[in-house]
Amino acid sequence: MPEIPPPRLIRALRNFDLLPAIIFVPSRRRCDEAATEVALDKSQKVDADKQGSRLEIFEEFLKESPEIRNHKHRKILLRSGVASHHAGHIPAWKFLIEKMMSKGLINALFATSTVAAGVDFPARTVVTSNADTRGNEGWRPLQASELQQMTGRAGRRGKDNVGFVVLAPGNFQNPQRVAKLLKSPPDALESRFRSTYSSLLNLLDGFGTFAQVREIAEKSFAFRDTARKIISLETERKVRLEKIEGLIRSRGLRVSVDDLLGFERLTSSKRRLQEKLPQTRSEIRYAWLKENVKSGRIVSKGRSGKQFFLVLNVYGDKIAAMRQNGRGSNLSLSQIKRVYSKKYPMDEESVDKAFREMFEGKNPILKEPKVSLINENADDAVEILDSVSGDIFGTGTDTDEGKMAERFYWEISGDLEFAIQTGRDIEYLRNDIWLPFENKARVLDHFGYLDFALESVTEEGKWLADLRIDKPLLVGEALKRGVFEELEPQQIAGLMASLAADSDRDYGRLYISEPLLESLTLTDEIVYEVSEIEWELGVESAEDLNFSAAAATEAWGSGIDWGELVRETKAEEGDLVRLLSRTGEALMQIGNLRESKPEAARRARIASEIILREPIR
Repeated sequence: MPEIPPPRLIRALRNFDLLPAIIFVPSRRRCDEAATEVALDKSQKVDADKQGSRLEIFEEFLKESPEIRNHKHRKILLRSGVASHHAGHIPAWKFLIEKMMSKGLINALFATSTVAAGVDFPARTVVTSNADTRGNEGWRPLQASELQQMTGRAGRRGKDNVGFVVLAPGNFQNPQRVAKLLKSPPDALESRFRSTYSSLLNLLDGFGTFAQVREIAEKSFAFRDTARKIISLETERKVRLEKIEGLIRSRGLRVSVDDLLGFERLTSSKRRLQEKLPQTRSEIRYAWLKENVKSGRIVSKGRSGKQFFLVLNVYGDKIAAMRQNGRGSNLSLSQIKRVYSKKYPMDEESVDKAFREMFEGKNPILKEPKVSLINENADDAVEILDSVSGDIFGTGTDTDEGKMAERFYWEISGDLEFAIQTGRDIEYLRNDIWLPFENKARVLDHFGYLDFALESVTEEGKWLADLRIDKPLLVGEALKRGVFEELEPQQIAGLMASLAADSDRDYGRLYISEPLLESLTLTDEIVYEVSEIEWELGVESAEDLNFSAAAATEAWGSGIDWGELVRETKAEEGDLVRLLSRTGEALMQIGNLRESKPEAARRARIASEIILREPIR
């Protein structure tokens, strides 16, 4: 159904005595548009008795927050008692709205769903026109907890006997889904904890070993589900092993559970080896080609073996290759005559070199394995396993006692297999928790902030651990290389903003000074260097720098007026406040490094003071 126009919706709510109301809409822009449409509708009733009270509170707020004097919604609020509330407004304006709402001076508040979780101002009625919400990743369905927080604002304590929830028509309204969500239990709590460089450094510095850090990580709320699985598997594995121990005692066998587990592992290894053993020359050659025909290698085809191809990619049995003349070609593994040993990078110079060396005889043929040798080696391996497994019971399997133990093994082999597989599953789950920490530890080891082998934090790692900021490793590398010590305070602020801002947020196209541009270029090289190591070691790389955020922050640090900054950047005031607040807080963190980085700390403190001026608090 089409959306009800906001003025008509407010009139209907007033007629049914359902004001004041909070109307949840999906986007910031729609909040502002809806409030404006209602305020401009001359058919709306004006509460003259409340206008004076709203003006009085507004004048009171002006004394502490002069930046709200020229807010674009000032007249709308004071005249009609209608407002919008979302993250795009500056904090002082939102505080003003909240105070007026709590005093019953606002008739209709258009807000995004995030308001429900962050602010407590109830109304007589809550209106929602969408069963979806918009987040950082785009549109998604509302969750039960979100809807319950929104509808929980309906009903004022001491004023209303009941609160009302109105599902207004809309393009994305779904009454059935909303009804189901209202009856659903709250969504499970989800931890936002992630392994970070700072948390790892602090944990290792505080507890001294990776084992301690790993134990703490496994007990954290973030991994509670994984921990429950581990405990469940450990309990079931223990029950199976205790059952086997009981049977060993009752039958008087002279073997241990460890003996039986070892025998099971050897038997499984023998079985896997025999299953994977190729039986024919063609099977052996195909397996060898699969292993050795790789991107960057030269292969030949045909009986003469004089047609050379550079392998570009391998897709199962199919090969994408390039001839010497530069034309593409598709081959199959069965067509390959020879494989040559050298591997070349995929760039123009190396491609020319690859074909040139073929004709110069500088790329030897890769030797293929012989069938008899493979079978002989495999048979030797199986024989060794047979020998070891035959003696694992101590007395051998030729004696009555040995035969009894072996029969017992086959009787409980299912339990043994379960115990071994469960042990692997437990280790996998533990590694799943620990691996992100370990990967980050290796990155920190590479850059000298901890010693991985000694499991200790270095002196540089100790001051990096004190930085409670986003992207601490990038900031740490910039500090190590003296980038901050060569800049003026407003330029330091711009550099810090480029790291603190979301990479995809646009803050206009303001001028960037030459020194700041040079430092951003140098920092961009640091980002590339760090990202390359992170990628190699399995760590998600940091986002790119935000040059528009750097320009906007440098302008603010150079003294531009707030109103002019908003006009030039075309950004919402709330977004600018958030950027500058985060930048100022990060600068204050660097400013605390008085002993380890005295000059950078001094400049960062000055930069934080010029950034955290009104209206940034």
